Amino acid sequence: MKSQILAIATFLTTINLTAIAQAANFEQVRQLLATKECQNCDLTGAGLVMADLSGANLSGANLTGANLSRANLSGADLRGANLSGASLFGVNLSEAKLSGANLAGADLRNTYLVNAEFNSVYLNGANLQGAVGIPLQIAQPEEFYAWGVAEAEKGNHQQAINYFNQAIAARPEYAGAYLARGVAYYQIFDRQRAFQDAQIAEKLFTTQKNDPGMQMAQAFMKELQTPYTEKVSTGKPSFFNFLGSLGSVLLQFLPF
Repeated sequence: MKSQILAIATFLTTINLTAIAQAANFEQVRQLLATKECQNCDLTGAGLVMADLSGANLSGANLTGANLSRANLSGADLRGANLSGASLFGVNLSEAKLSGANLAGADLRNTYLVNAEFNSVYLNGANLQGAVGIPLQIAQPEEFYAWGVAEAEKGNHQQAINYFNQAIAARPEYAGAYLARGVAYYQIFDRQRAFQDAQIAEKLFTTQKNDPGMQMAQAFMKELQTPYTEKVSTGKPSFFNFLGSLGSVLLQFLPF
């Protein structure tokens, strides 16, 4: 029995190593893992899931289609690297240098991007849903808004608020983002902040001659000024029982 298990383990290991070797230069993968130095390496399709590559020098490396899911790339030098189509799901890229990198079509969901350097990065088709610390210069206000709506629909109200904050920081006159942030505060039963955002939204919608938005903000303010008539539940507040689903309400204000 032990010999059979050993044989199977050996077989699977061989398959795994062969797959890596076929997908990337195995010697360069080994060099990267051993030294964290692989400048201009060919790592196309390399399997580097959960690898500790903090501070690694991967400048100019070809990581097309590589799987770096949940790897630690904090402080790594990825300047000029080709990461097109790479899986970077859940990767720690805090303080990483990514200037001039190609991230077209890369999966950047749930990545940690705080203080990452993103000058002249190519991001066409990249998925940044759920990423933390997205630099303002790499996304449009509408994208931050849409991500916020998606998080709010999932019940992740604090993450939604973070995205609406970024939408507002990028476009201070974005009335829909103030209303959406107010709604997110309302969902966590913070009526004071919700009312403040509703007031700002109502003024901006009025200035912008957006009657549907103005009416929505006024209806929201009226709801916020109405005392609770029954015990507050842990579910959705009554405002959306009346208006319909959260997403259908907020997506009205996606176009600016």
